[in-house]
Amino acid sequence: MVATLIDSARAAGLPVEPLVLRALEGTSKGAPASLIAAALRRLAGDLGRAREALGPAAEPAELAAAADALRAGASAGVLLRLREALGARQLAVPLGVTADLTTQGVPADSAATLVIGLAQSVADAELLALQRDVERDIALGASPLAAASGRFTNMDAATPTSVSGQPTSAPAVRRKP
Repeated sequence: MVATLIDSARAAGLPVEPLVLRALEGTSKGAPASLIAAALRRLAGDLGRAREALGPAAEPAELAAAADALRAGASAGVLLRLREALGARQLAVPLGVTADLTTQGVPADSAATLVIGLAQSVADAELLALQRDVERDIALGASPLAAASGRFTNMDAATPTSVSGQPTSAPAVRRKP
């Protein structure tokens, strides 16, 4: 049953590694085969919707991150907004951060808007550091939207801008408060 689902995904041009990992996770937890198969069908569906939103050129890591974002509550429209706004940039990290923020309780549209605004001017490492900071703020009692908005606003303020107010390509400098 699992092998058939994975073969079907491969034939549809979907990445199979996330499916294999999900099957292994279910097996290691002692889940019944029927539950594992249902989880794989859901994941394959999410990967297919991610491919529809991001297009046929999307990389496997981007599709896996987009599937996570869909499961977290983001719509295909949110994925498309990220693709259009960030152009040729690799989307795995921005999509992953969007998914994580949404899982943490930030509305998907707000998370995408914040990530798009920042991802246009900072590297993936800075997005990931920001994601950790937001998680810490939430764990300390901040509301998810306030934690994300505050961190993204502070980070954006540190992003160099040109005379026109547009972010430059220079990396942002993070300073301790």
